[in-house]
Formats: sequence, C-alpha cells, structure tokens
Amino acid sequence: MARLRIGSRGSQLALWQANHISGRLRERGHEVEIEVISTTGDRILDVALAKVGTKGMFTKELEQALADGRVDLAVHSLKDLPTTLSPGFEIAAIPKREDPRDVFCSGKYESIERLPQRARVGTSSLRREAQLRALRPDLDIVPLRGNVDTRLRKLEAGEYHAVILAAAGLNRLGKAQWIGQIISPDVICPAAGQGALAIEIRAVDSVTRRHLGFLDDTAARAATACERALLNAMGGGCQVPIGALAEIHDGRLRLQGVVARPDGTRVLRESAEGDDPVRLGKSVGEILMRSGGDAILEEVYRHGIALQEEP
Repeated sequence: MARLRIGSRGSQLALWQANHISGRLRERGHEVEIEVISTTGDRILDVALAKVGTKGMFTKELEQALADGRVDLAVHSLKDLPTTLSPGFEIAAIPKREDPRDVFCSGKYESIERLPQRARVGTSSLRREAQLRALRPDLDIVPLRGNVDTRLRKLEAGEYHAVILAAAGLNRLGKAQWIGQIISPDVICPAAGQGALAIEIRAVDSVTRRHLGFLDDTAARAATACERALLNAMGGGCQVPIGALAEIHDGRLRLQGVVARPDGTRVLRESAEGDDPVRLGKSVGEILMRSGGDAILEEVYRHGIALQEEP
C-alpha cells in the first residue's frame, strides 16, 4: 500500500475533513499523514471577506504544496475551489455529499420569521446576506468571520441574535444541536458545491488517482458539476451573490439557480431539469444572465464587492 500525504487548512472543520479522508484511506491499508498549510484566507481575519475578493484565497497555498511535491493530495471544501482549476491539477474524487443547505442558528429564536425587527444577524456570505435581505429587509446583517466555534461563541455571548451557517459544517463537527431551522433552498439557495469535499491532486499523478477512485461518488460529482457549470457560465471567479443547488430526482438532475443584488432588492431565480450536468448548469446560468444577472454582477464587480465564502 502507499504512503500518502494530505494537505489541509488548519481550521477545526478542515482538519475533520482531512482526518475523515485519512481514515477512509487507512481502511484500505495506506499509510497517511496530514500536513497543515496556512492559506491567505486563514491569515486575513480582520477584514470582511466581501472586501478581500482574492481568487483561491483558501486553496492556492495547498496547490503550491501539491506542485512542490510536499503533499500528494489536498482536501478542500469544494465551494472554495475556483470553477476552473489551475493548470496541472484535477479533482480526483468528490465523496458522498453532506447536507448542502444553509441553517439558522439562534439561542433564543426558532426561525428567521420569528426574529424581531432590526435583529442582528451574522453571516460570512454575501450570497446569504442578499437573499436574507430580500426576505427580511428590516434585519441588521453584519459580517461574521472566524471558524465555526468562534462564530457560535459570539452567538452564545449575545453579540448576535442569530447566525446563518452551512448545515454540513455543523453536522461534521457534531454541533447539529445548534440548528434551529433548516432553510429551504427556495429561501436561501446554497453556494455551488456546498456540503461537498474535493480531493485535488497533480494531474500527472495517476498512482494517487487510482488510490482515490473508491472515494468518488457519482451523484455528488454530477450534482456539483452542474452547479459549478452554472457558476462558470455566470463568470466564475470570486464567489459573488450566486446560489446553485442540483439534486437528482427520478434519475434526472433538477437545478435551482439564483443571483441577487447585495441589498436584496432584486433576486432572480431559475430552475430546470436535464440529464447532462454541464449542459444543464450552463443553460440555467445563461438564462439568469439574460434575465438581468449580467447587470447585477456588473454592479457587484464595479463596486469591488466579491466574496469567498466560509462555512
């Protein structure tokens, strides 16, 4: 069996993900070690992510470690990866996906609808903020950085009435008790690839690719390929207020897509079904752009608002 070196960010959630993959590989008899690599996104903690807008800010240092041969594979949250990978890399496996939806967390209130007027809500995501403002324009929505534990501590300390997080992160860390409301994708559409992991390798490394093949989940790969095709059709790059969720129903893919003005005053939604993931994603993305998404995104970029999401 092989000796495999995994590159991972150092957050609690990233290490859970790396250890999960490590455990699966060890079950196959491989010897595995994890190297923690600090990324740009981990180091910039005093600036709202919407003001940073660095492409690949949670991934490029991991890719450099791959290129240098320090690690054999990198474990990412798929939504952190740009829609077009850097030359020389590939996604070798997308394991079975966790719940892709967003969730409402509050120690006092049961749901978004139950929040009082002007309640203070924390989120790291312009995508979540835009859709939340469309639903509740009265809320005071403020940036919230840090790992999952940090954000929950701030909530518990009373700095926020509620926070919006990804269900996947809470489930993986054993903190599902914080989930007060699972938010319907019709209300807040998740980020493309949310809840999925991506295992990245050097494209020339056929040996590691072969070792990782058993981890690849057909349904997760199809759904996320569809979502990322939508994102790519709309410009890809930095994460802007775009949501995409593809699910398989009766053997066919059903895709929901959304693009919204950051202030929530205009939200465009589109859905469709199809059999070809990339074709479906591209089609829905193009429809959203023709329906006014191009103007929304032009405004976002013109004002320098671009965002890489955290969990």
